Amino acid sequence: MLTTKSGAEIEVMHRANTLVLQILRELRERAAPGVTTGDLDDYAHDRLRQEKVRSAFLGYRGYPKVLCTSVNDQVVHGIPSRQKVLRSGDVLGLDFGVVVDGFFGDAAMTFAIGPVSPEAERLLQVTERALRAGIAAMLPGNRVSDVSRAVQTTVEVEGFSVVRDFVGHGIGTAMHEDPPVPNYVAGGNDPRLVAGMVLAIEPMVNVGRAEVKVASDGWTASTRDGSLSAHFERSVAVTAAGPRVLGEEVAVPART
Repeated sequence: MLTTKSGAEIEVMHRANTLVLQILRELRERAAPGVTTGDLDDYAHDRLRQEKVRSAFLGYRGYPKVLCTSVNDQVVHGIPSRQKVLRSGDVLGLDFGVVVDGFFGDAAMTFAIGPVSPEAERLLQVTERALRAGIAAMLPGNRVSDVSRAVQTTVEVEGFSVVRDFVGHGIGTAMHEDPPVPNYVAGGNDPRLVAGMVLAIEPMVNVGRAEVKVASDGWTASTRDGSLSAHFERSVAVTAAGPRVLGEEVAVPART
């Protein structure tokens, strides 16, 4: 069922996402060669306690940590570990969420650990650009497919692939709400966007082919061909004035 949020509810979600993005920035500052992904999860766990808010991820369908850490060919849902040591040249994706007053905040970013290859750098730039293209298409009267098309076009014109096994989603009092938001134009139900909808837009982009495989832990998804992957995500409200990226204060120019 599609839902819309009131102005007051969107403000709560803005607060939740402000905290998510703040902690993600702190984690990015701490991510360096020699640091383990388990160290980063410990830091995020401590910050949740300090802020007196609940993790959106811990225990969700049995997920064992508060943070997802996906390295190099890992697409999403990598489980932090004290055995996973970051090295210069790695590409690290962080996905994090909190619950504030019953509403979820959810965001992700991918970045380089030290110098990386030109291909990896271009992957990061293209994936973040695809996120912003999708966000800019979130206008009242547009359809979900307009968001999907903006992401897919931005990615494929650069010769990269969009992952099809995982998609964006509505978000609010549950982590995953309707509608699904594919990063490619899909057939079937294609709802129209209306003011008050909040969607998590999250391109997952591979240098190589789109196919992924899930590890025996039941969570960690990696590219099937071993190529690098990147993931960016923001929770975005549809408003009459254009898309509002929750947790960010900078206005997003609307696509016409």
